[in-house]
Amino acid sequence: MTGQTSAYELPNGRTITCVSPAEAKVLWAEAVEAGLYKSAADVLRPGDTVLDIGANVGIVSLMFGWKAPDLRIVSVEPAPTTFSCLEANLRSHLPGAVAVRSAVADRAGEAAFTYYPRSTGNSGLFADQQADDENTRVFLRNTGIPEEYIGEIVKDLHRGIDMSVPTLTVSDLIRAHDLPEVSLLKIDVERAEHLVLAGVEDEHWPLIGHIVAEVHDEAGRLRTLADLLERHGFTVAVNQQPKLAGTDLYELAATRP
Repeated sequence: MTGQTSAYELPNGRTITCVSPAEAKVLWAEAVEAGLYKSAADVLRPGDTVLDIGANVGIVSLMFGWKAPDLRIVSVEPAPTTFSCLEANLRSHLPGAVAVRSAVADRAGEAAFTYYPRSTGNSGLFADQQADDENTRVFLRNTGIPEEYIGEIVKDLHRGIDMSVPTLTVSDLIRAHDLPEVSLLKIDVERAEHLVLAGVEDEHWPLIGHIVAEVHDEAGRLRTLADLLERHGFTVAVNQQPKLAGTDLYELAATRP
């Protein structure tokens, strides 16, 4: 199932394929402005390996690839429409990168997935329309959108389409693509962060050098994941962007000392 897609010219003059130009504009700003992904991109070096989990249409993968040449990038996205955009964007701009259509979880198989056609970046295995609506309302207020417009923007934004998607683990991906290391593991999977990390087998933890993740801090998840990463030898830093103040969304960066 592939829905309608559009062309969008990024502020850097390059044209990508996306589901929504408005959403692509937001995703690009998140990728290049000071924050989690820009900080990660600044320490990438030519030849590094990047595993992009929850790649959406590939904007963060593209930013990484344009920032540091000759990266080995594996970009993973489960939803058919966003995956078709991801494939097209990698083919056009990073032909050496690999696109994989799958969700990433704690085991290989199939899983129920909710796709939001109007807000593809919030799609996921644990989509929650009420919580996603509220986070969006807070984000819009924090970015200065007048209150009288917020209700209309959010209306039906998170009306989902239920589907089944394949699942793989991080360790499955490391084996399938013969990755000798993962210089950067990027995770943006809308409440499934814990499953992604649960799918890293003991033998593969030492291969991972740097992790950046967007984490929904529900039921103490942020502390639980930080503790897990510290047990595996990472130094963990947590931040919340001002535009996300009042939401459960945090940035987590884990690095080797």
